[in-house]
Amino acid sequence: MAKHIFTGRYTTENNEDVVVFIIGMRINKRLAVNKWLPVFNAMPGMIKELYMNKEALGFLSMESYFGLRTTVMIQYWRSTEDLLSYANGEKHLAAWKNFNKKIGNNDAVGIYHETYNLKKGNYETVYGNMPLYGLGKAMKHVPITAERNSARKRLAKN
Repeated sequence: MAKHIFTGRYTTENNEDVVVFIIGMRINKRLAVNKWLPVFNAMPGMIKELYMNKEALGFLSMESYFGLRTTVMIQYWRSTEDLLSYANGEKHLAAWKNFNKKIGNNDAVGIYHETYNLKKGNYETVYGNMPLYGLGKAMKHVPITAERNSARKRLAKN
C-alpha cells in the first residue's frame, strides 16, 4: 500500500515536550548467529506491544532502519516518565534479563540507546513532498505558512 504524499512543505507544532529515544543493535560477529539473532528477535514483540497500547504507554511513533551490521529505531515518546515506565515493564524486563543472561559481555553483538528530552519550542521540523514521517507522524502535522517559512520562525512560533 502506497503512503499518502503530502505535496508541499509541512512542519509540526512544537508546543509539546517530546522524548526522542534511539535504540538499536550492532552485529559485531556475523557468524555468531546464535548470539545476535535472539537479540534481533526480541524487538518485534515489544514493538507490537507499543503500537497496540500507544495511548496507555505514552508511545507516539517510530521509524526503523536496517543496515548490514547495525539496526536503529527512532522512537517518539510523550515523556521520559512514560519511556522509563515501559523500560520497567514485564516484556522489556524479560528481554533485558534474557540479553544479560545469554550475551552479557560477549562481543558478538552490541546494543545501544540514546534518550533526548526535547522541550516545547526547542525543536523544529520541515518535510517537503513527504508522507507522514518522524516527528511529523508523531506530532500534529501542519502546512508551512508565511509565519513558519524558516527554521528561525518555526522555533520562535512557540
